[in-house]
Amino acid sequence: MTKITNPALYDLIGIGFGPSNLALAIALEEQRATHGPISTLFLDKQSDYHWHGNTLVSQSDLQISFLKDLVSLRNPRSPYSFINYLHKHQRLVNFINLGTLYPCRMEFNDYLRWTASHFKTLCQYGQEVQAIEPVKRNGIVEILRVVARNAEGVEQCHEAKSVVVSTGGKPHIPEPFRCLKDDPRIFHHANYKPGIRALGITPSVPMRIAIIGGGQSAAEAFIDLNDCYPSVSVDWIIRGSSVKPSDDTPFVNEIFDPEFTDLIYRQGPAERACHIKEYKNTNYAVVDLDLIERIYGIYYLQKVEGHVRHRYRRLMEVKQARAESDGVSLELKDKVNGEICRDRYDAVILATGYDRDLRHELLSEVDQYLGDYTVGRDYRLYADSRFKPAIYMQGFCEPTHGLSDTLLSVLPYRSEEIALSLHDYLRHQYQYTSLEDEAVTVGAVQG
Repeated sequence: MTKITNPALYDLIGIGFGPSNLALAIALEEQRATHGPISTLFLDKQSDYHWHGNTLVSQSDLQISFLKDLVSLRNPRSPYSFINYLHKHQRLVNFINLGTLYPCRMEFNDYLRWTASHFKTLCQYGQEVQAIEPVKRNGIVEILRVVARNAEGVEQCHEAKSVVVSTGGKPHIPEPFRCLKDDPRIFHHANYKPGIRALGITPSVPMRIAIIGGGQSAAEAFIDLNDCYPSVSVDWIIRGSSVKPSDDTPFVNEIFDPEFTDLIYRQGPAERACHIKEYKNTNYAVVDLDLIERIYGIYYLQKVEGHVRHRYRRLMEVKQARAESDGVSLELKDKVNGEICRDRYDAVILATGYDRDLRHELLSEVDQYLGDYTVGRDYRLYADSRFKPAIYMQGFCEPTHGLSDTLLSVLPYRSEEIALSLHDYLRHQYQYTSLEDEAVTVGAVQG
């Protein structure tokens, strides 16, 4: 393994270049004229920019208004808005004619790619961060060393006065499947498209697939398999008594308003936990109502035709999974009567959500300085007096900042808050010394 040293020093290194850090790049650029430049580098393990690229199917629509893009709530005149993207691609009038606030995710992904292209000098793709290491002087951690590895195994080191971690959630694998995670017939929805391709589905060969989970991802996978793969029959297996609709009514939607973050943060841990539990049906294990109605129609039509292609298996719990030569065997427990049954499938799709831990594995080498991982209102982790750099967390603060923390809704304001906090922190801790302006020059969008 080759390791390249002699690292450059940056004011900020962003780990991951998804929507959160892309919004931060915009905020830093737009604050440049009033607050000065910040030398920045983003590192992303993808070979180029994609947002949920392995899950995007043609039937998948955005679940929030396009006005909650990377910047419009904070600066509706920004050249990085979704509306300007449509204008630049000569589709604004056509989009208006659709009469919807919800573009398909494929188009929103293209908007994000278009925006990221204006910041390509700031991001190194194909770089997976391996570690964040403390660099000490006289017992004080002065800066952080970020070690990244490319696809060829070459490691490169970079140094930073601050780091923002925005790596997204880690696919949650339920316990019965953990020992089988390397079996290509069992895959998380995060890898839906490559997983389906690897199965080699053909129209002439029937295939049985189980989908585990009762949320939006499971529903979208069901629709895609129903529409695109006529030879596939699906068992949709859920633990609950029914698939439930997401609550996106106007008053409830106010919990995603920017000022609501302040309200949540000011409360104590118990009150915050109650809030998250009360409004869990806005984001977790729920499905858009129109998608529920369409899927119900598919099951109903089966009854009319007298031909059962798909099964809806409610109140079922997976107790055991075994990889066998002719498929994957699932042991299922009926939660009503306790009966156990066993079924064989050609593949299993785990639409089982994501884990997000504030105690991120990349922070293990600086863990001793971070105490109990208390996060400030500005999304910065508190550290003790031996630790000088700043560490910001994006998408890991739901317990303290509310349900909007993992969603697109909060990006414009959160990026501004972090950028302003970063300016202040660098001035206080480092007298705000930065690299040459040329190191942070990006291609501005016109109009």
